[in-house]
Amino acid sequence: MKTALEGVTVLELANYVSGPYAAMLLGDLGATVIKIEAPGGGDPFRGWGTVEYSATFGSLNRNKRSVVLDLKAAGDVALLRGLIADADVLIQNFRPGTLERSGLGYTDLREDNPRLIYCAITGFGSDGPYRDYPGYDTVGQGMSGLLGLLTEMNDPKPMGISLSDHLAGIFACYGVLAALLARERTGRGQLVETSLLESSVAFLAENAANFFEGNGAPPSRATRTHQAQVFAFVAADDKPFVVHLSSPPKFWQGLLAATEAQGLGGDERFATRPGRVAHYDALDAELKAVFRTKNRAVWLERLRRNDVPCGPLNDFKEVFDDPQVAALELRRVLPHPKRGTVAVVGSAVRLSDTPVTIVGAAPELGADTERYLGKRSEA
Repeated sequence: MKTALEGVTVLELANYVSGPYAAMLLGDLGATVIKIEAPGGGDPFRGWGTVEYSATFGSLNRNKRSVVLDLKAAGDVALLRGLIADADVLIQNFRPGTLERSGLGYTDLREDNPRLIYCAITGFGSDGPYRDYPGYDTVGQGMSGLLGLLTEMNDPKPMGISLSDHLAGIFACYGVLAALLARERTGRGQLVETSLLESSVAFLAENAANFFEGNGAPPSRATRTHQAQVFAFVAADDKPFVVHLSSPPKFWQGLLAATEAQGLGGDERFATRPGRVAHYDALDAELKAVFRTKNRAVWLERLRRNDVPCGPLNDFKEVFDDPQVAALELRRVLPHPKRGTVAVVGSAVRLSDTPVTIVGAAPELGADTERYLGKRSEA
């Protein structure tokens, strides 16, 4: 079967996470992705691992080709413009104005290729007072309010995942796909823009809407946990798990049946959902004591038997040992020229007629320079 984006060529002028992630998602859908890298080391993430392979780089750059070009050299810029003239999409994540100084801005390139879709990912957008500030993931998380919903503001801790970077990559891919569809109708490319700040704020739509309609008090990490009735517990064997009661009364009734804690059901504080929201901390303390009495596997079996939404709070070993994760093929093993094989996470999307394709590990630096340019630059 053909893939969804077969015949689409994407040029990636991007490092680290946001741009490479967007391009990788397009590559999974069948686009040919050519990663343009600087001589002398390429994407800095290549150095975040062993000599022969960086798992960090590999997680963001499967299904790609690597071409080495020096964007500070006029001759290499000319070669790149030759590639751009035949490309469908260009993705870059430099600061605003950087590529424009080399004649590689959207207004420069659309004259050569009116069908080009030019995607620019920045820290804070192409306009505004923060335009030229350096934008990295944790800064985006902090300034957008995202981190404030994930940590305690009086004892803040940074997150163990680059959420803003990945969100920007997802939104960039979303914008590119929309532009490709629009081009089928108009015959013209266009500029697609997103930023760490925009993507992260947009992701918080639910929290923002409640803030707009509320009394002006900013939401905290606890706000949604109380409203959605979500809990995290530790069982007798010290294994953690989560419960999400949401709003259907049947889940509360199921929890009472599973725990045999009918006394909680008779407590007037917990008799209604608004009461359980208002007295969340008291309910949480009561349930914590109950769930400390038996092992996690016992509680999960009881809760599931009573149709209560729950699950283990897994570490990564538990995630990839899980039979459901295995059934979804979320761990993929790919051939690698030096390591034999490497493992990556599979796609979150399945398409029945134009399947997602994950066939190749991240390329060696400059592996495709000669193929695309008829010469080999210094790597």
